[in-house]
Parts: sequence; C-alpha cells; structure tokens
Amino acid sequence: MTQSLDVPFAPLGEVEAPFYAHPGDAGADLTSREALTLLPGERALISTGVSIALPDGHVAFVVPRSGLAAKHGITVVNSPGTVDAGYRGEIKVTLLNTDARTPFDIAIGDRIAQLIVMPVVRATFVPVDTLPESVRGEGGFGSTGTSGFSVAATAYGVANDAGTTGSTTDTTTEGTK
Repeated sequence: MTQSLDVPFAPLGEVEAPFYAHPGDAGADLTSREALTLLPGERALISTGVSIALPDGHVAFVVPRSGLAAKHGITVVNSPGTVDAGYRGEIKVTLLNTDARTPFDIAIGDRIAQLIVMPVVRATFVPVDTLPESVRGEGGFGSTGTSGFSVAATAYGVANDAGTTGSTTDTTTEGTK
C-alpha cells in the first residue's frame, strides 16, 4: 500500500510543484525553470524552482526519467542526487547529454527528472575485527559476469548464477539407475 506524506513546498517563482504522472508512481516529476540546449557530451546544472522541507527521517533522491535516457541519452550525472531533510535550497538537476551527435533542447516546463521521497534508516557503524561470512564475499565490480542467467547441473542439483541449488533429473545418467 502506498503511504502519503505532506512535504512543504516553496515555489521560487512561477513553477509547478513536483507531481506524479500516474497513480502508484514512485517518482514525482521535476520540471525545468529555464530553456537551454545541451550539446553532445555537455552537462548543465538546471534550475527547477522547487524547494522543499522534508520531515526528519526522510530523504529525497533526484533520478533520471527513463524516457529521456532511452530516447535521447539524457541522464542525471550524480544519480541519485540526494536531498537531505535539513536542506532548504532549490533542487537543481545536473543533466548530461550522452548522445555523441545530437543536441537536446530543454524548454521551460519540460519534465527533466524525478524526485523519490523515502524514509531513512540511520546506521550506527560498529567497528569489528572481522566481518561475518556471506555467499558473495568480497566479489564486486563485475564479479558475477555479464551473461544472462545460467544453470549448471551439479552433484547436489541445479546451481544457478545466484549460487542456489534445487533438485533436477540428471539426464546424463537417465536409464542407468
């Protein structure tokens, strides 16, 4: 079930409040307060005219709009951009045109990013001599490979890329049992 949260919003001029395009959407659209052209490979810090007061215990993340990324190569450079509860300044969006050939025009009022509001869990970092073991261990930065899900038969059943096993019929010894 979706929860509701009142977030005070102070527009800086004639701007639209962040808005959800569809019921159930996680991200509220942020619009541009300025018109500009992003040349290929260029980035720009874009004004939204939006300032908010998040309640304590919450954070907002500025993330790319999937359509801009997929269709035009436009993304948020520091995604997700973090808006802390104590910040009261204008939310700005650093957009990057990753397309190598095509400039991208932004008009006033264009939807340029999304704002996702979430509760925060504040961690207490506890020093220890060693960390507990895990299935993943220290594997990172591509350690799981690049190909899709694969399945291999083992003596214990079927192993998948996630390292879990399940039972299977061993077709290599079928009929010899």
